[in-house]
Amino acid sequence: MNIGIIGSGTMGIGIAQVAATSGCSVFLYDANSAQTEKSLLNLQKTLGKLAEKQKITIEKSEEIFNKIKFCTELSDLKACDLVIEAIIENKEIKTKVFQNLEEIVSEKCIISSNTSSISITSLSAELKNPERFVGIHFFNPAPLMPLVEIIPGLLTDKKLAREMYTLMENWGKVPVIAKDVPGFIVNRIARPFYGEALRIAEENIATPEQIDDAMKTLGNFKMGPFELMDLIGIDINFSVTKTVYQDYFYDPKYKPSLLQQRMSEAKLLGRKTGKGFYDYSEGAEKKAPEKNEELYQTVFMRIISMLINEAVEAKRLGIANDEDLELAMQKGVNYPKGLLAWGKEIGFENISETLQNLYEEYQEERYRQSPLLRKL
Repeated sequence: MNIGIIGSGTMGIGIAQVAATSGCSVFLYDANSAQTEKSLLNLQKTLGKLAEKQKITIEKSEEIFNKIKFCTELSDLKACDLVIEAIIENKEIKTKVFQNLEEIVSEKCIISSNTSSISITSLSAELKNPERFVGIHFFNPAPLMPLVEIIPGLLTDKKLAREMYTLMENWGKVPVIAKDVPGFIVNRIARPFYGEALRIAEENIATPEQIDDAMKTLGNFKMGPFELMDLIGIDINFSVTKTVYQDYFYDPKYKPSLLQQRMSEAKLLGRKTGKGFYDYSEGAEKKAPEKNEELYQTVFMRIISMLINEAVEAKRLGIANDEDLELAMQKGVNYPKGLLAWGKEIGFENISETLQNLYEEYQEERYRQSPLLRKL
């Protein structure tokens, strides 16, 4: 199978590696050929390290690398059966690329986007053959993260999502099928993990260190929300939150944080700039949080209740089936448990009570409950 990848940044080269590992011939195109050269060099090093650690053989590492062809023109993708776009999150730029691509590839070629937040329906609407367009959303880093969200738009051929589901399984991924809603499954349901944590810090209820510690010790999360924002990039996390907020017509549940905006403006973006909520400069010591059991319990219940409520609402709206909703959060963002199962464990009535108390305290729609929550 011939796979075209547009964009050779972190996501593009990661998807190329996944496809090549599965034996596909990959055609990698980026308007910036210097970026492609740099990415291929990094990939060669990565594959070399995998061979050194004996995760793959030297022959396999060479085979994967040789499966990827460096393309300098979009027209080099003409023989592709599937093209996955992984460029900047900008609808106008993506649309232009798809329109140009449609003139090059065959009628049978499937065109897809790795977008994390732009509507698949709106991207496909500008095409001559929107029925062959689908969302295939990988998580970063693509070779390591098992989850792939498959998103059919309103105009997508009904059989296409299932075909892509099977293909992703063949690539060794864990696919889920999601409705074309802002944020799809993971980026929609995960918003309170960051949003509520930021609000708690903004109101000086707890420090970022305490919030992270509470979520890790009480919830067994591998990383706390602030550590994770630093890893993702505070600007990227903020950008996704803004998109989801706007696309849900300014629903207060997804309201972005002023603290996150200020951090972005100050270029305190996390690990990539050496400083975010934590200091990553050489020799910097990580401040130990002041432990407080009662405070930790409050913080944990507040964030987990918002997350579970979001998962319950996604279930109510049929954004995905229960199994896919649970899988998505475990395989896409490494949550220790599925949120619906977690709600059952804590008790949906306890979640409901926590949200009711927050609603009464703040008098804000942000804390409204899913109509399904009280019925579970």
